Amino acid sequence: MSAPIKRVVVVGNGIAGLTAADALREGGFDGELTIVGDEPHPAYSRPALSKALLLDGDDVSSHELPPATHGANEFLGVRASGLDVERRLVSLDDGTALPYDRLVIATGSRARRLSDLPEELTLRGLDDALSLRGRLAASPSVVVVGGGPLGMEIASGCLAAGCRVMLVSQGLPLIARLGPYLGDVFVKAALDRGLTIVETGAARLERHAGGARVVLNDGAVLEADLLVSAVGDVPNTEWLADTGLATVGVLQVDSRGLVRPEIAAAGDVAAFPSPSGPRRIPLWSSAIEQAKVAAAALVRGDETPPLRFQPYFWTEQFGLGLKAVGDLPVDGAPTYVEGGPGGPALMRWSHDDGSGVAVALNHRIPIPRLRRLSQATA
Repeated sequence: MSAPIKRVVVVGNGIAGLTAADALREGGFDGELTIVGDEPHPAYSRPALSKALLLDGDDVSSHELPPATHGANEFLGVRASGLDVERRLVSLDDGTALPYDRLVIATGSRARRLSDLPEELTLRGLDDALSLRGRLAASPSVVVVGGGPLGMEIASGCLAAGCRVMLVSQGLPLIARLGPYLGDVFVKAALDRGLTIVETGAARLERHAGGARVVLNDGAVLEADLLVSAVGDVPNTEWLADTGLATVGVLQVDSRGLVRPEIAAAGDVAAFPSPSGPRRIPLWSSAIEQAKVAAAALVRGDETPPLRFQPYFWTEQFGLGLKAVGDLPVDGAPTYVEGGPGGPALMRWSHDDGSGVAVALNHRIPIPRLRRLSQATA
């Protein structure tokens, strides 16, 4: 008979850590629960940082979540610095050692940077967003490096704040994430709102005249008052370096989110099995679903059904709001279920097996219906 679970430590206070803590309580765990968060803030909505929080206006509460109800002991503004797997101890950078019976690793990821220059701004945490929002009040010129969803959302927010904005992208923005059809819809909307798009094969940052500038692969130089990069993320696994759990910076888990029977991982730090090998899915909805399964698996083990995740992606930028269920990117033109090109629309891309990708563009639709549409037989 296994020993009773008396202490659970959750390292990470983002949505994955918060969800895991809530799921443990909902699953009946009433023992000592401890959460470690490297930011001093309570858990908040990260997607809101590059959307509503950057927009002009007085409301700075769009990122706030309801107060936590899990009743955990919280260590905020402190980082995990090490893990002793055999002794079951988490070390913090303030000298604290936290014993555990079960451990949830939800340390997320940080912004990938192009340089170590202080002039290179990134948008990952709440402090980043509030700092950038404050600097946009003077309507500076802005160069955003990165043509993915985050880069485009930042560019959209900067334009809305009255800034002149150039966006540097490898190829057309959003093509890699959404596919050519949807990418073209967003690029046209961005151009119509005044965004300047610069396509390049590569870009680097260098110091110049007390600031920084972007140098493109053809030698062209871009300068602006603010330089923001949005070129991906790096999982926070350094504190696990001596454990053997993270290989090549990736924390691999099984289909239930377990690294070991007593250790689970969820969110941006975790790589779940997929047909193409271990894969991170750094999406808000993915972190929630992973954390629910991982928390249950810590308590019930193999009795827990494996993760059956249906990808959900959403973005708001340049006057467009998109919600998508299914695997992106998509190729070719869609079938219009409702609406049509140039207006609110409900679209579907079909696969040979009858499944598909359902996309709502500026269309009010309940998410459950969007999920059903993605699963419907064409």
